Formats: sequence, C-alpha cells, structure tokens
Amino acid sequence: MPSIKQPTAPCHVPADAAEEVLLGVDTHKDFHAAAIVTVLGAALDGRSFPATTEGYHQLVSWARSFGALHRAGVECTGSYGAALARYLRTEGIEVTEVNQPDKAARRRRGKTDAVDAEAAARAVLSGRATATAKTSDGPVEELRLLKLAKASAIKSRTQAINQLKSVLVSADTALRESLAGLSNPHLFKRCAELDDSQECGPAGTARHVLKLLAGRIQHLTREIDDLNKRIAAGVEANFPGLPDTHGVGPDSAAALLISAGDNPDRLSSEASFAALCGTSPVEASSGKTQRRRLNRGGDRQANAALYRIVLSRLRWDDRTQDYLRRRLAEGKTRREIIRCLKRYVAREIYRLIAPIRTAACPAEPNGTAS
Repeated sequence: MPSIKQPTAPCHVPADAAEEVLLGVDTHKDFHAAAIVTVLGAALDGRSFPATTEGYHQLVSWARSFGALHRAGVECTGSYGAALARYLRTEGIEVTEVNQPDKAARRRRGKTDAVDAEAAARAVLSGRATATAKTSDGPVEELRLLKLAKASAIKSRTQAINQLKSVLVSADTALRESLAGLSNPHLFKRCAELDDSQECGPAGTARHVLKLLAGRIQHLTREIDDLNKRIAAGVEANFPGLPDTHGVGPDSAAALLISAGDNPDRLSSEASFAALCGTSPVEASSGKTQRRRLNRGGDRQANAALYRIVLSRLRWDDRTQDYLRRRLAEGKTRREIIRCLKRYVAREIYRLIAPIRTAACPAEPNGTAS
C-alpha cells in the first residue's frame, strides 16, 4: 500500500470559490486515490485518503476547498467504493459509476492511482461515464446478500453430493449394497445415521466420511431452504406486484431487482432496463448494410431470469403460446421469438419496479406482443 498523503491546503484555489469542480476516485481496499478537475478540464490536485469514515470526511472537505462539488466519478461502487459512494450521497454529491479507463488511454499514459483518479473525473466531465451508481442501502441490497449466500451454499452442497457418491462407488461391497437404490434424500439420511465407531481401516474411514458428508449436505439443505424463505418474504414484502406476475418466481424476481438496484429511477426508460438485462439488440451497421446483432452484454443473471420467465409462459400461458404460433407462421425461429418475448417481459418488469416512468411506455398485455 502506498503512503497516504494527508490533506493539506490546496496548491491552487479557484478565483471564484463557487466554481464547480469534479471529483474522481480510484478505490482500493485500504485507501482511495482522489483527484480534482475543473469543469474546463484543468487538473488541480490529487491526494490519497484512508478508506475509513474519518478518511471520507477528510476527502470531501479537501475536495470542497477547491470549489462547489456536486458530481463525483467513482470506480468500483459495488465493491471497494460502495461505502464511499454511500457517504458521498449523504453529502448531497451525485455519484457516477466509472469503468476502468480504456486500454488505448492506459497504454499512452501508463497506470498509477493518481492517473486513474483523474481519468475517473474526466470520464464524468466528458460524458463517457453516465451510469448513476446503485445506492445499495435498501431491500434490494438485502436480496443481493441472501442470493450471494444461497449461491455459495448450493455450490458447496453440489460438491458434497458429488464427493459422497464418489466415496460410495469405491466403498466396501456390503456397505454399497445396503445403500443401493435409495433416492437422494433417503441416501443422505441413511449415511448420516451410519455407525462409524466399530470398524477400522479403509472401510471404517469410508463410513465416517460418508457420515460427515451426509451431515454437511443436510445442514446446507436447511440453510438453502431458510434462504429461499427469506428471499421470497423479502420480494413479497417490498415488491408485492412481482410475485403476482405470471412466470415470475422469487429467484427470478430477486435477480431482476438486483440488476436494477435500490434506485431504479437511475434507469431513464424501459429501454435502458432492457439494455441492462442484455435483451436489446445492438446496432452493427456498416456502409449499405443495415443490421442489428444479438446483445451478449448486460447482466447475465437478469438475462437468465427473463429466459426462465419466458419458458414458463410458453408452457403455461395461452396468450404467449398463441404469440409463438403466430410468429412461427411468419417465418421466425423459436430462438428469435424467445428473444422478442424476453424484451417484452423486460418492459413489463420495468413497469413494476419503476412505476413513476411507465407513462412513456407503450402497453403490451401480459408480456407478449399484440
């Protein structure tokens, strides 16, 4: 970690104390590098501050000593910069999420924390960075944490199940035959009840390992069930319209909400939400060729949630099935139709999570085209 410079009097104070300045921050685990740029693009100063509450206070005080501070560009607002972004918002400063500088600029100028901090401020000034950072201070952040814990629990349980069955394949013949033909729940229950205190050698160790793995699987299953209940309760309590939407389960609802964040008003329209979910086509025209290509960007978890919703509707919803048959008759492929349906579902979900802006959205009944 580089040495942290304590804030001092600015080396240059604008003649007009009310002149607006922009703050750029390159965030790290233990410290943040900050830079100040004027609205005309002149770099004023740069400092490093500790990633603590007192450090955040010093950073804002130092930045405001150069002029009026209303905007800040911050890297990694979802990780190292999350706490700083929350603090800046409480100070009335608009926080913009800044991606890492493009590779061409990095090759020309090199890389240091000071360069990255200044680049973050210039990205906001030039308009290259326009995405408002997620607030991460409400019910959606709670859902994100629950989904994070659930994903790791599922991964660990799958690994434990695979290990248990691998041990069982090479176990003693008598033990293997006594557990043959059982469904997974009954297999785990029987393995958890094995007596591992009698035998020695590989056979006894195998019984002991099977018992340990079965107990781990049962514990993780209870943990996953509890997380499922908490996710469903969180969605129902804070977003009651989503569970009532056809094909939208708690997991899919949580994934879409996490993508939008606790401040969905940062999305200017339903088209921006569709782009965020990777369901909007991307222009790929050149010369006389005018075409669009599939968007493989965006939040892939949200994209997968939309896909699950569409599959559910194709199976159970009559209007969606009618739409499928009509578009097939027009010569569309099933994959193309699913992409269209995902776009319509994204529009419908946006109306539910950001109802203030829905007046500008054309109506599509039940997530299908008319």
